[in-house]
Amino acid sequence: MKTAGEVVREFWQLMASNDFYSVVAVLAPDFVLEWPQSGERIRGGERFAQMNAEYPAHGRWQFTLKRFVESDNEVVTEVAITDGVQSATAISFFTVEKGRVSRLVEYWPEPYVAPSGRAHLVES
Repeated sequence: MKTAGEVVREFWQLMASNDFYSVVAVLAPDFVLEWPQSGERIRGGERFAQMNAEYPAHGRWQFTLKRFVESDNEVVTEVAITDGVQSATAISFFTVEKGRVSRLVEYWPEPYVAPSGRAHLVES
């Protein structure tokens, strides 16, 4: 059986194909995606694939793995995502059970201007 890390690496490779329905192969039958920032939950691989396929894009989505932290059944990734016009970062917490992703919790942080009150303490 594949390790949790191997499953998540395959997940991102399949996402990079832009054939989002192919990703269902690495998702558990009871897969759940949660986006705490917007309060949304998506149940099932087919809905996950459909959401990604329907998301407005200006071109092919590209995924660049920036950080990868793995334990026995959990993996955390930081991925830069762009379609050539839109850019975002996803911080993703994967739970892998029986060789498939059963749960994914994602955070999509927005960049912001640093507060001036700490300028004397930080570097740009």
